[in-house]
Amino acid sequence: MSRTDETVRSLVPARIDRLPWSPFHTRMIAALGVAWILDGLEVQIASIVGPVLQRADTLRLSSGEVGFAGTVFLLGEVLGALVFGRISDRLGRRRLFIVTLGLYLAANALTALSFGYPIFLVFRFAAGAGIGGEYAAIHSAIDELIPARYRGRVDLAVSGTYWFGAILASLGEYVLLNPRLLPPDVGWRIGFLIGPLIGVAIWGLRRTLPESPRWQLMHGRAREAERTLAGIEREVAASGVRLPPVDESRYIEVRARERVSFTLVARTLFRDYPKRSVLGATLMISQSLLYNAIFFTYGLVLKHFYGVADHDVPKYFFAFAVGNLLGPLLIGRLFDTIGRRQMISSTYLVSGALLAVSGYLFERGLLTAFTQTVMWSVIFFIASAAASSGYLTVSEIFPMELRAQAIALFFAIAQVFGSFGPAIVGSLIGEQAHPDRTRLFVAYLVASGVMGAAGVVAAFWGVRAERASLEDVAPPLSSVRRPSDRLDDRLGPGG
Repeated sequence: MSRTDETVRSLVPARIDRLPWSPFHTRMIAALGVAWILDGLEVQIASIVGPVLQRADTLRLSSGEVGFAGTVFLLGEVLGALVFGRISDRLGRRRLFIVTLGLYLAANALTALSFGYPIFLVFRFAAGAGIGGEYAAIHSAIDELIPARYRGRVDLAVSGTYWFGAILASLGEYVLLNPRLLPPDVGWRIGFLIGPLIGVAIWGLRRTLPESPRWQLMHGRAREAERTLAGIEREVAASGVRLPPVDESRYIEVRARERVSFTLVARTLFRDYPKRSVLGATLMISQSLLYNAIFFTYGLVLKHFYGVADHDVPKYFFAFAVGNLLGPLLIGRLFDTIGRRQMISSTYLVSGALLAVSGYLFERGLLTAFTQTVMWSVIFFIASAAASSGYLTVSEIFPMELRAQAIALFFAIAQVFGSFGPAIVGSLIGEQAHPDRTRLFVAYLVASGVMGAAGVVAAFWGVRAERASLEDVAPPLSSVRRPSDRLDDRLGPGG
């Protein structure tokens, strides 16, 4: 182990970034990216089983208790992100992405065994904490192990798989909640076991993944970093992929530090990188408000304004979810080719503008349930890429030593602000007998304006991080020399 008071010269970041795509990277994405699938699955399962939990032959919950359980899960996500984000920066990525998955698996399995409301809440909180911790640990690990030229499209694709989880949950609804196939008190319990079953399948795969060599290097473990990276290179070469030569001029000099105080985290985020902090908060808050406002109320809109029956709502959800899933997958590559600033600003601006247009058509009564859903699918094809780019942004624009904490902080801020969206929009919809199109149109305009404002912020303060090494985007706190001096002020402290 290297001493933390000596300067180490290393090519570890350059060696990682020059690697071609290989089965190792595919395996890593499969093992780590499941966090987003699990979250989408969790949120949709909870939404689906909510009415079932009110039955006398299940947990006999009130509507308020069902809603509060969702809030408890959200609070668990926020606290889990903050706590495990801090621990991930301190103890390493690998330990945390194994621990957080284990916590989720155990908590959700125990949720399925709950026979009372208090213990149900405890396990929902614990499951939320596991998912929240996953976000901080896995995005840090993915960014630090993926070659720079692939980082944008991979991050967007991983985030977009949230909707694959939501689709899985909706497909399961037809079996799990069909009383002709399963008793109600059994179906909802099996629903909460779907996520753990997927997680168990991934558990062994995660245990084969290495620690981030970047994390090891910055924490005074240069020899371990060299051994870890040599193992990765051997695996890549063994798959038949030729390793390009390393640019020797891309070395980095670091004087490692083991601890980063809360004071240093705050000073780095808000004094050294104030514009980036505003950018990250703006992108994350705006997408959270938009998504929560639409996603948690789309069923009410279809029911109150278009007369769609409750049992038909899932059919419309599929189109909505598929649009969300395809957006990051199909246009994610452009964030690496055209560029971060151009694509982030344009996706936020365009999705905001389309929401305003669809809101106007809705207010004028020119849409049907089908065309409304088509509009939502088009909007969120773009907005899903925008939202995913928010997570990409906060995961790559701050120094490595506090990367997980930065992800956790902005995730928590976004969740808190986003939690107001459903309540506000739900109140504006009005009662089923007298729904109010105009008030809901105003809400859509506000959401459109928020997305547009975020797009403007990204246009001016966006960071040109495409195809750039993480150490170029934000020099580590431990760096004595960063690998390149080619970057302009937009990538420097304060930029």
